[in-house]
Amino acid sequence: MKLIDNNNEEKRYLKAKKRIEELKQFYKHLVVYIVVNTFISLRKIIRNLDNGETLNEAFFDSSTFIVWFFWGIAIVLQAFKVFGFDLFMGKNWEEQKIKELMNKK
Repeated sequence: MKLIDNNNEEKRYLKAKKRIEELKQFYKHLVVYIVVNTFISLRKIIRNLDNGETLNEAFFDSSTFIVWFFWGIAIVLQAFKVFGFDLFMGKNWEEQKIKELMNKK
């Protein structure tokens, strides 16, 4: 009985450790997303200002936000995965399918 308890405890520990790694990766990705996109946007705005555009024109140029948008899609998808909003074949899907196939004769 004690062996089973230790095995369950170890599985829970490994699952928690994996979850922490997923969270760390997400937060690192989010920080890189913000820092890199801020830098890119500031460079584009400054370049546009140097080309004679007004601050309003330089800031609201569509090319300033295109990287934010597409990279942001990747961030949102990763957030869905990490925080449990799996869109397709999520974490529970595999376990449910295994149980279904095991019960099938």
